[in-house]
Amino acid sequence: MAKNYDFQKIELKWQKIWEEKGIHKVFENPKKPKKYILEMFPYPSGPIHMGHVRNYTIGDVVARYFKMKGFNVLHPIGWDAFGLPAENAAIERGVHPRDWTFGNISIMKNQLIRFGFSYDWDREVNTCEPNYYKWGQWIFLKFLERGLVYRRKAPVNWCPGCQTVLANEQVVKGLCWRCDSHVEKKELEQWFFKITEYAERLLNDLNLLLGWPKRVLLMQNNWIGRSEGAEVYFKVKDSEIIIPIFTTRPDTLYGVTFFLLAPEHPLVDEFTKGTIYENKVIELRRKIAKKSLEERTEITVEKEGCFIGKYAVNPLNGEEVPIWIANYVLMEYGTGAIMAVPAHDERDFDFAHKYNLPIKVVIQPEGKTLNGQTMKEAYVGEGIMVNSGQFSGLYSVDGVKKVISYLEEKGIGKFSVSYRIRDWLISRQRYWGNPIPIIYCDNCGIVPVPEKDLPVVLPLDVKFTSQGGNPLSYHENFVKTICPNCASPARRETDTMDTFTCSSWYFLRYTSPHEEKAPFSKEACDYWMPVDQYIGGIEHAVMHLLYSRFFTKVFYDMGLVKDVEPFTNLLCQGMVIKDGAKMSKSKGNVVDPEDIVSKYGADTARLFILFTSPPEKDLEWSDQGVEGSFRFLKRVWHLVLENIETLKVAQERELDQEDKKLRHIIHRTIKKVSEDIERRFNFNTAISAIMEMVNAMVDYNEQKKNLKNKMVLEEATKNLLLLLAPFIPHITEELWQMMGEKESIHLQSWPSYNEDIARAKEVTLVVQINGKVRDRITVEADISEERMKELALSSDKVKKYIEGKEIIKVLTAARKLVSIVVK
Repeated sequence: MAKNYDFQKIELKWQKIWEEKGIHKVFENPKKPKKYILEMFPYPSGPIHMGHVRNYTIGDVVARYFKMKGFNVLHPIGWDAFGLPAENAAIERGVHPRDWTFGNISIMKNQLIRFGFSYDWDREVNTCEPNYYKWGQWIFLKFLERGLVYRRKAPVNWCPGCQTVLANEQVVKGLCWRCDSHVEKKELEQWFFKITEYAERLLNDLNLLLGWPKRVLLMQNNWIGRSEGAEVYFKVKDSEIIIPIFTTRPDTLYGVTFFLLAPEHPLVDEFTKGTIYENKVIELRRKIAKKSLEERTEITVEKEGCFIGKYAVNPLNGEEVPIWIANYVLMEYGTGAIMAVPAHDERDFDFAHKYNLPIKVVIQPEGKTLNGQTMKEAYVGEGIMVNSGQFSGLYSVDGVKKVISYLEEKGIGKFSVSYRIRDWLISRQRYWGNPIPIIYCDNCGIVPVPEKDLPVVLPLDVKFTSQGGNPLSYHENFVKTICPNCASPARRETDTMDTFTCSSWYFLRYTSPHEEKAPFSKEACDYWMPVDQYIGGIEHAVMHLLYSRFFTKVFYDMGLVKDVEPFTNLLCQGMVIKDGAKMSKSKGNVVDPEDIVSKYGADTARLFILFTSPPEKDLEWSDQGVEGSFRFLKRVWHLVLENIETLKVAQERELDQEDKKLRHIIHRTIKKVSEDIERRFNFNTAISAIMEMVNAMVDYNEQKKNLKNKMVLEEATKNLLLLLAPFIPHITEELWQMMGEKESIHLQSWPSYNEDIARAKEVTLVVQINGKVRDRITVEADISEERMKELALSSDKVKKYIEGKEIIKVLTAARKLVSIVVK
C-alpha cells in the first residue's frame, strides 16, 4: 500500500477513470428528483484565474453533494465565446478571432478538467458555433413577430479612429480606450429589444425570487426604476408642437421657470437651424459628447446649457418659460425633456443659479417660509402648496392627486407610470458576434431572413485592419444577397447582436444541447428547469440576470417554457484578493492556479478556497493557508491508511465511553456538514467541523491503542471520506478504493445521522454575574431552566460574588447561560 500522498498521480489517475466511465453524464429521469446546478459560463479570454476556480469549486461541491443525496443532478459548462476581446486580438496579434477563441477554450477546458469539476462535457455549449447562434437568430425573428424588436436612430459613442461604436465603459475622459481618438456622439440606425414591454412584470416578479440576495433584488428594482406621476403636455409658443414631459412632482408645476431639452433631442435642430443659437448649440454638443451618460448625470457635475430661442407654455397657468438645453438632461431617459422647478430640484437649482434664472417657491415646509431669492439649496420635501392657484393650501401629497385629476379633466396631461429602464440596444458594429438575420431590399424594405435559411453564417474569410471598423461591412459575398420576397438584389445587415443575447438563454440549451429542431427540447426543459442554484459574480446583477429573466418571460408567453423565472436561488460569490486588492496582472498580485495545482494539487486548492472564507465574502489569498490545507490532506491520508491497517486486526467490542464519544462526534459532524452545505453554503464551517472530527479520530486512536472498536473505527473512517468527497474528490476516491470499495465514492449515498446519537448528552453552562463570567458548569443537555438557576446559585465560585448583595434578577438563555444581576 502506498505510503506517500502522491497527489499528481492520484488526481490524474481518477480524472482519466471518471472520463472513461462517464461518471458525470446525466439524463432525464422522471423517477428521480432533479437539481440543476449552474455556474455562469466563462468568456474564453485565456487561462483561468483564481476567481474562476472559486466560482466553479463552489458549484462543484453543491452538485456533488446533491448527487450523493439522491438527486439527478445537471451540472453543465460551456463558453460565452463571442465578444470584443477576440476581435481586438485579431487586430493586435494577427490571429483570427475564431482561432484565438478556440485556443483559449482548449486551455481552459484542460484546466477545468484538471481541477476535477464534475461537468457533463457531453452538454458543452459554445455560443460562437453555428448550431448555437442559429437559434439566437431564430429567437430574434420570434421576438420580431411579437413586436419586441424595432429599429430606430439612436445616439452612440463613435470612435472615428477605430470606426466603431464604443460602450460607455470604453470611453475614458472623452477618448477612445484603444486609440485615444476623441469620441463623438453619432446617430446610427440601431436594433432594439423592447424590454420595457416587460418592465412591470420584471419588477413585480422580483417578489418570486426568495432565494436571491437582497442587494441584487434592490439593484434590479432600482434599474427598472418604476415611478408614478404625470405626463404633462407643454405647447411650444407660436407653434402646434407639443412636448410631453414626465414628472413625479405634478404638485410643483406652478414652480416651473424654464424648460429643458436634452442636447440630442431632435427638436433642438429644428428650433435652432439657421438661427443665431445654432453655433452655440453645436459647440455645447461637442463639449458634452466627451462625457459619458454617467458623468453627465452625477449630482456634482457642473451644469452647462444654453438658451435656444423658443418658449414653452405651462399648461396650468399659461406662463411662457424659456427653452434651454442642458448637459444633465438625457435623451435616453424619459422623453428627453423636463420641466425645471429650481426651488424644488437640486440640479435645476444649480442650473438656475449659474444662468440667473428665476426661482419660484411653490411648496413651503410646515412652520417655515422659503424665499426663492435667498434660498441656499432646493427644498425637495413635502409641504404646503403655495403660489399654485386653486391648489394653494393643499398638502403636497394630496396636491399630486388633485393636479393629475385636473390635468386629465382638461386634456393637458394624465396619470402615468415611467420606468428608468430603457429598451435594450442590441446592435454592435463588430464582426465577432451573432449576425442579425435581416435583409434590406430597395423594393420590400426590411425583410426578415426566412427560418429555413438560418443560420446566417458568420464568414471566416474576413480581413482585419489597424483602422478597425466592421469587416462584415466590406465583405462582398456576405453583404450581397437576394431578397427572399421579390428575388431582387439586396444586402444583409452587417451589425451583429450584443453578446448578452447569447448568454440570456444558454442555460436552456444545456437541457438539450444536441436538439436540432428547436433551441431546446420542451420536454427536457420542463424536466430540468428552473435552475435550482445559479452561481456568479455580483457584477452581473443587472444586465445578464435581467436579460435572462426577460428572455424567460417571453419564452413563457410563447409556450416554450413552464417557468416565469429562470433561476430559483442565486449565490454571488466574493472576489479573490491578495495583499488587500483584487488579483490583477497590473497589480502584480496574481496567483496562477496551475502553479498551485503543480505544487500542491487540485484538492488542496479546492480545500483552501472553500475553507478560508464564506462563499459570498471576499477571499484573502494566503500562501500559509494553502500550506495548511495541504498539511490537512496529508493528515487525512495518513490517518485513513493507519485505520485501514488497524481494521484488518480490530475486533468488534461492546461500546465503551470512548467509542460512544467518537460516535457522537461522527453523527454530530454529519448533521452539521449537511446543514451547512444545503441550508447555508457555509463550506468553511462544514470543513472546520470535519477537521474537529479528524482530531477526535486521532485522539481516539491514541487513547484506545490496541483496543479500537472495529465497528466504530470503520464508521468513522468511511463517513470521514464521504463527508470530504464533495470538497476534495480525488484523495477521497483513492482512499475509498484502498478501503476495498469497488464503486466510486461519488456514486455513494450521503451519510445519514442518528439524531439521538448526534445530540449532546452534556453541555457547558456559563454563569455570569453583572456581565462577567464567574463559573462554568457541566450539566445535562436537557436541563430545565429552574435547575440551571439552582446549580448556578449554589456554585461555590458564584456564592462569593453574591454574598451580602441583592439579587435583582436571574436570566437563562438556550441552556447555555445563566446571567445573574446583583447590586
